[in-house]
Amino acid sequence: MHKKNKLEWFESCLGQYLLEREQNYFDQAVADVFGYHAMQIGFTQYDFLRANRMPLQFRIGAEEGVAVRATPDFLPIETNSIDLVLMPHVLEFSVNPHQILREVQRVLMPEGHVIVSGFNPHSVWGMRGFFGSARGGYPWRGNFISRPRLRDWLTLLDFEITRDRMCCFAPPFSQEKWLKRFSFMETMGNRWPLSGGVYFFTAVKRVHGMRVIKPEWKKVRAARKGMAPVAQRLDAHDGIRRPRRAARLRIVKTTAQGGE
Repeated sequence: MHKKNKLEWFESCLGQYLLEREQNYFDQAVADVFGYHAMQIGFTQYDFLRANRMPLQFRIGAEEGVAVRATPDFLPIETNSIDLVLMPHVLEFSVNPHQILREVQRVLMPEGHVIVSGFNPHSVWGMRGFFGSARGGYPWRGNFISRPRLRDWLTLLDFEITRDRMCCFAPPFSQEKWLKRFSFMETMGNRWPLSGGVYFFTAVKRVHGMRVIKPEWKKVRAARKGMAPVAQRLDAHDGIRRPRRAARLRIVKTTAQGGE
């Protein structure tokens, strides 16, 4: 049986079903992300950045005809230079997803955003790859990454996940009539959010710095010196505190008069 590649699969009814929902999500997710440079890794035949308003947008991939031709695990991009990175279904089809995430973390500016989409292995979409002739064809040949695992990877790289969503709640039928019959599951997806076939993570790169605060010793000494109280004594007759220097002068004067 002929096994469809990526481009052929996305032309099928199931591929169109997925593409429509992913495009809708990306349009909403990137609309409110601001900056100067936005980059999409993979799926270069589709513009998932179309709703974003950054002045410089480009797509990067290994195929010909892209703005930057490179593999995602070694990006020819300057460190701390990108404000937004989009990764639609890149990690589950890579032999080294950890390296890709490290590269994304490197090129992102502090407080930059990354949006990742992936197939959920804990769903009927993930289960289909274990049955019959479906194995080996796209997208079932991918190494689907679970949401908890990807969340841990992002956290270890100092990413803070700010948004977590899912889509494609209908079973992955190849025929359009069956997809339509189970379209009611889309509206029921909010009740069972973990059952979606595709998940999305939006994460922000956090940079934790350390600042050593040293006391300003000169100012501390000056403040203590200025606030030092004047030594005083309590007069035995009237109970009024008077400076010691004035008391000494009075004693000296009295002694001098007695001598006269």
